[in-house]
Amino acid sequence: MNPVTHAQLDWDDQGRPHSRVFDDVYFSDKSGLEETRYVFLEQNRLQERFAALPAGGRLVIGETGFGTGLNFLCAWQLFEEYAVAGARLHFVSVEKYPLSHADLQRALALWPELAPFAEQLLAHYIAIHQGFQRLILDNGRVTLTLLIGDALEQLPQLDAQIDAWFLDGFAPAKNPDMWTAELFAELARLAAPGSTISTFTSTGWVRRLINAAGFKMKRTPGIGHKWEILRGEFLGWPLETPAAPGIKPWFARPAPVLGERKALVIGAGLAGCATAASLAARGWQVSLLERHDAVAQEASGNPQGVLYLKLSAHGTALSQMILAGFGYTRRVLEHLQRGVAWDGCGVLQLAFDAKETERQAQLAEAFAPGLLHQLDREQAQARAGVALAHGGLFFPEGGWVHPPALCAWQAQRGGITVLTHHEVLDLRNINGRWQAWEGERLLGDAPVVVLAGAAEVQRFANLPLKRIRGQITSLAQTAESQALATVVCAEGYVAPPRLGEHTLGASFDFKSDDLTPTAAEHAGNLELLRDISVDLAQRLRVDSLDPATVQGRAAFRCTSPDYLPIVGPLADAAAFDQAYAGLRKDARQVPAIVCPWLDGLYVNSGHGSRGLITAPLSAELLAAWLDNEPLPLPRSVAEACHPNRFAVRSLIRSNAPVPR
Repeated sequence: MNPVTHAQLDWDDQGRPHSRVFDDVYFSDKSGLEETRYVFLEQNRLQERFAALPAGGRLVIGETGFGTGLNFLCAWQLFEEYAVAGARLHFVSVEKYPLSHADLQRALALWPELAPFAEQLLAHYIAIHQGFQRLILDNGRVTLTLLIGDALEQLPQLDAQIDAWFLDGFAPAKNPDMWTAELFAELARLAAPGSTISTFTSTGWVRRLINAAGFKMKRTPGIGHKWEILRGEFLGWPLETPAAPGIKPWFARPAPVLGERKALVIGAGLAGCATAASLAARGWQVSLLERHDAVAQEASGNPQGVLYLKLSAHGTALSQMILAGFGYTRRVLEHLQRGVAWDGCGVLQLAFDAKETERQAQLAEAFAPGLLHQLDREQAQARAGVALAHGGLFFPEGGWVHPPALCAWQAQRGGITVLTHHEVLDLRNINGRWQAWEGERLLGDAPVVVLAGAAEVQRFANLPLKRIRGQITSLAQTAESQALATVVCAEGYVAPPRLGEHTLGASFDFKSDDLTPTAAEHAGNLELLRDISVDLAQRLRVDSLDPATVQGRAAFRCTSPDYLPIVGPLADAAAFDQAYAGLRKDARQVPAIVCPWLDGLYVNSGHGSRGLITAPLSAELLAAWLDNEPLPLPRSVAEACHPNRFAVRSLIRSNAPVPR
C-alpha cells in the first residue's frame, strides 16, 4: 500500500488554492461557482431530475476529482432546494490527493453562500484515509462516498450505478494520466442506463475517447474563458468492446425488496443497533428484537472498547475493511458526548518485542503519519503520561468508546422500535414474509429479517461462527493513575479512566462457556497491565489488590474463521450446493445460474474484537445490498465479507486431492 499524500497547495493573493503537483487551479479565477453550476449541474439537468425524484427516490452522482468539494456542495445545495422530503442524494467521488482539513476549510471559506453545507462537510471530514470513506450528511438524506487514491485503482473496485458523471480534475494537459481510455471504460461500466456526463474540457481526443467508451458527447457553448465544454449521455457498452467481467452469481445482488419497507433486526448489540440505524436512515420501519431487558447487554456492554486498528502493510481485505470502518465509526462518534461516551485520546501500541517492532516499521512505511506514526520510548512516555519500557506505534485518531452509549444513540433513531424480552427461537417464511417466533408467541413479521445476534445466528443459518470468551477488569482510578492520557496496548490494553474507572483486559478463552468472571482471569489481566507499564500498575496499587474481589465482566466475542465479518444476503444451502456443484470439478467454472437466495434474509455478524470498527460500516454495506445503492466498500472486500464465501470454498475444497 502507498500512503495517502495530502494535496500540496499554494494560495494566490485572493485566497484561491493552486496545486503544486499539477501546476493548475482548482476552480476558475473568474467564478468557480458559476462554472460548476453551468458545467456540471446544468449540463446534467440536475434541477429537473432532483425535482422529479419521488419520496424514497435517489439520484447517484459520480465524480472524478473531489478537490475542494465545490461541485459536491453545489449539487447538495440544488438538491436541498428542489428535491422532496424523503428523496436521497448519493455522491461518489474519487480523489488522489485529498485536501487536509485546514486547507479544505480555507478553500470553502471563499463561498459564504455554501456555508451551511460546508460546515456539515467539515464537521464530518475526519479520519479521511486511503480507500473507501463514507460520510453521512443531513441526517442520512445525503451520502458522500470518497474513494481516496488513484482513480484507476479505486474505480474498478466500485460497485454502483451512476446516474450523472462529473468528469472533473485538473486539465488534460496538466494531468494526462487521468484522461485515458481505461478511465472512460470504468465510467461506462458504472453508468446507469441513460446516465449523463459533462466536463469543462472540449479537447478533441478526450471527446473521441469518451465516445469510444459508449457515450455520445457533443460540444456546447462554454462559460467565462472556456469557449466550449462537453456534455453527453451513455448509449450503452460498445458492441466491439469486450464486456466488462461480470460479478459471480453467488456474489451478485439479490432482487431488490419491493413493497413494504419493514424489517426485523434480531439482536441489539453493536451490529444490530447499527443495522437498524442504517435502515431507518433510508426510510425503513425497523423492529429491533432483543432477548435482554435493554440494548448492548452482551459483548457490546463493556464499559470501554478500544478503537484499535490492527492493519496489514499489504492491503489485505481485512486491512481495507478496518481502514474504511475506522473512519466511518470515528465520524459517527462525533454525535456522542466526548469524555463520557467516547474519547479520541489516541491509541499507543507498544513495540514489546522484535517481531512487533518490525511489523510497526512496515506499517509506518505503508500509511500516512496522520493515521499512525512511530514514537521512541521517550516520546511514547510523554504521550501516555506514565513510564513505559518501550516506544511504539501511535494512532492519533484512535481512542476508547463506551459501546452502550453508541448502541443507545443508534437505537433511538426515528423509525426504530426496540422490543426487549423478545428472544427469537424460530423463523418461518410464510407467503414471502418472515415470522419471528418465541415458542407459540409471534414476535413480529416483515419481508426482511437481519440476523445480528452474534453466534446465535447459527440457530437460523449454517455459518462457521465461533464464540471466544473474553473478560475485562475494572479498576478504580487513583489520583496518580489519572495521568494516563491515551489507551496503551501490548498483549492487552488499558484505557484512561471513564467516570472514575479504568478498563483493562481482555482475556481470550476458546473453551469456557461460563460467563461468571474468574479470579484467575482478573489476575491475568493485572499481569497484562504490569507488562504494559509497571509505573501505571503501581499508580493503581495493583500489588495490594485481591483478584478475587476486583470488578469486571465476561462476554462472548463472535468471530469467523478468516476474522472478517459475515455481512450480506443468505442463500438456501442445499439449493446452493446443487446449483453450483460444478465447482467440485472445476473451481474456475462460473455457471450462469441465479443464486438461490432466501429472499429477504440477511446477516451482520462475526465481528470478533473489532466490532466498534467493523459493525457500523457493515450496517451500511447491508443497507446498500438491500436498497441497491453504491457499496461503501471495494467490491473485493464486500465479496470477502459475503456469507456465500464459505459455501463456495467448501465446494472447491471437495475437489481437492486427498493427501496420502
